[in-house]
Amino acid sequence: MPRAILAEYDASENALRLLEPLTGVSDHARVRVSIETDKTFDPLARLAALNAPTADIEQMLAEIAAGRR
Repeated sequence: MPRAILAEYDASENALRLLEPLTGVSDHARVRVSIETDKTFDPLARLAALNAPTADIEQMLAEIAAGRR
């Protein structure tokens, strides 16, 4: 399953340093990487691209609970 993670590029070591461990990925496993620099990353555009409803989580849970009554 695809997932997005953050990494820092170290040009002197020619390496990507992950900000958190990759759970479920074995040591020396080959992975596919897509590069987006912070300059091009727009979280609101990414959220809009999901084509899914978005709202405050508390409001969503209240509406779900109200629909179950």
